[in-house]
Amino acid sequence: MRRHFLSSSRILAFAGMMVFLAGCTTFSKDGGFNTVSSIASERLGKDAVQVKTDEDQDAVTRRTHELLSKPLGMDDAVQIALLNNRGLQASYGELGISEADLVQAGRLPNPGFSFSRTHGSNDLSISRTFTVGLLGVLTLPLATRIESGRFEQTRLLAADAMLKVAADARRAYIKAVAAEQAATYAAQVKDSAEAGAELALRMQQAGNFSKLDYAREQAFYADAVAQLARMRQQSVAAREKLTRMMGLWGAATQYTLPERLPDLPRNRPELNDLESFAMQNRLDIQAAKLQTQSVASSLGLSKATRFINALDVGYQNNFTTSDGHEQGYEISVEVPVFDWGGAKVARAEAIYMQSVNRVAESAINARSEVRESYSAYVTDYDIAKHYRDEVLPIRKTISDELLLRYNGMLASVFELLADSRDQVGAVNSYIDALKDYWLAETDLQQAVGGRLPPLAMASAPSVHPTQPASPIDSEGQ
Repeated sequence: MRRHFLSSSRILAFAGMMVFLAGCTTFSKDGGFNTVSSIASERLGKDAVQVKTDEDQDAVTRRTHELLSKPLGMDDAVQIALLNNRGLQASYGELGISEADLVQAGRLPNPGFSFSRTHGSNDLSISRTFTVGLLGVLTLPLATRIESGRFEQTRLLAADAMLKVAADARRAYIKAVAAEQAATYAAQVKDSAEAGAELALRMQQAGNFSKLDYAREQAFYADAVAQLARMRQQSVAAREKLTRMMGLWGAATQYTLPERLPDLPRNRPELNDLESFAMQNRLDIQAAKLQTQSVASSLGLSKATRFINALDVGYQNNFTTSDGHEQGYEISVEVPVFDWGGAKVARAEAIYMQSVNRVAESAINARSEVRESYSAYVTDYDIAKHYRDEVLPIRKTISDELLLRYNGMLASVFELLADSRDQVGAVNSYIDALKDYWLAETDLQQAVGGRLPPLAMASAPSVHPTQPASPIDSEGQ
């Protein structure tokens, strides 16, 4: 009887321990979304919301209507995209899936119970077996740690997806405003060309204008009409892309864009040490590192369990009419006769080296993207500044001088019209240059992790890209 009591006590203690372990991992209150919302606030100054309930959707709708009630700014477009973009909301679903995997990894496998009843002649046999996967219990802490790392990786990837949507919305906004600005200017050019063609027609009919000069004015007018149609279509396409990025439909698509792009900043800050800043801030690099760490942990698990693929422990309570009750334990072990687990370990090691090389590749590519984006940022700023400070002022000086000559009857109206044609190329080039600058700034922000470094960091001494020994580390070792 004493031995039976001790056995029952141990069983109860073991069962209690399993119940305790099974309840250790639970779902978090925010579902891992706090990482996304914090990064959106810190790096973008925006609110990221995961829409789960009708109340969430109502709040998003009210905020969207508030932002659309005035001409749409660049920051407003980004905020609306973070609230309404359905693809982004779908990507947040990965958080729930990953957290469910984490919670599942922290749960013990369900125990098994078997019952059998046999009889023959005068003998009755009853067998009751209660089994638990002992291997699942032993590896529970490590499995939970691995899934915890994967969950952290998923949170970083969700935040990175949010930053990419913000950058895409910013690009779409820049292109939409630039296209609308170009279309507006094309309409002005068309009106001017139409007036010139009408005047040329009257003068040609009066015999005061040559057929060649008349044909030139008509050709310019015809080209201006085609150019206007092309610009209007490009404006519609760019606006619709912005609408898709912001996730708008119905009446919400009737938003108002400003007439022109933001002005070029007067000065361009010198941004140094951008590669190290990117390595510290890019979420895709951080997620790749976590994945490699997770693979390394999985490799350790493979080495620890390669000789034991199945290990079960169970409690038996049997009864036979001849012997009465029989109690004891049963352990089932898979004997490694044909498969010693070497292939499983080799596979894990190959996956680990694959992951190491991929994270190194990601870091190398990221550094290259930073250098390329910064070069475009500097070049596009200088080009836009050149048009603003040199080309357009010269064109204005020429126009002013021609107007003075016209007022003094030293130049004809057609010389003024010819000068207007010459201005078209300069103005369109400046619009394109300004658009390219804002796009380059957006690309640079994304390349370094969603935001440019503070101005205090911009004055830090520059580090040559080839100095670090590893592309992953922020400084050379």
